[in-house]
Amino acid sequence: MSSLSITLIQSILHWQDKPANLAMFEHKINAIKEKTEIVVLPEMFSTGFSMQPDLLAEAMDGATVDWMKRMAAQKKIIITGSAIIAEQGNYFNRLLWILPNGQLGIYDKRHRFAFAGEDDHYTAGSKRLIASVKGWKINLQVCYDLRFPVWARQSASAQPSPPGEGKETPEYDVLIYVANWPERRSHAWKTLLQARAIENQCYVIGVNRVGDDGNNIHYSGDSMVVDPLGEILYSKTQEEDVFTLTLQKERLDEVRNKFPFWKDADSFSILP
Repeated sequence: MSSLSITLIQSILHWQDKPANLAMFEHKINAIKEKTEIVVLPEMFSTGFSMQPDLLAEAMDGATVDWMKRMAAQKKIIITGSAIIAEQGNYFNRLLWILPNGQLGIYDKRHRFAFAGEDDHYTAGSKRLIASVKGWKINLQVCYDLRFPVWARQSASAQPSPPGEGKETPEYDVLIYVANWPERRSHAWKTLLQARAIENQCYVIGVNRVGDDGNNIHYSGDSMVVDPLGEILYSKTQEEDVFTLTLQKERLDEVRNKFPFWKDADSFSILP
């Protein structure tokens, strides 16, 4: 059975200051002593949650993506987090999944936070990104997506078993949310992370920021790791923290085999 080591970085963010944020995260990543395979950064980690993409957006060959590629290669890790990206005349709150060899996956945030005007500045994504690492399938989402369970809902897919015979297996094993989720709604954040784990019988990881942003909104962090039964394996409130946890595939399979609730789920399709 394979294991997967993931590092969560819960941090303050320097408001709309890319050089300061990239330097800060580089220092934090270089200081990680544990063996890790994936490093998870918050939403819009290089700027803070800004509604000024016209000032802050960059292309896919810009400073933030270049920095992620350099760090992934140097540390031989996968790095993920979201940034403000401009492409074909549109702005995206884009989650980037960067491999050590420079290959990448992208997920454009589907649910834009209209309460803060995000829908006025950013274009919505239309496709999920499920990455594969060491036999683990990882569903990658961003902040406000957490409130919409259909977008994360597990579905069964035909996967070959070791002898080459087909069998139904859950679509993914880990659900990751990167976020800038304010303290005033932290109860919803914590409750929904556990709910997504229970209903999808998967590990759930939520990485949030701490401190105040340029709009005087306070963030308490509350980054969490939740197991497939909804038990909290890690949580940190108010403080900056760099935490590494190793997930066990054996534990995941044990839960799914003992309580195969996922097999009884309703089938559905998500239309454009």
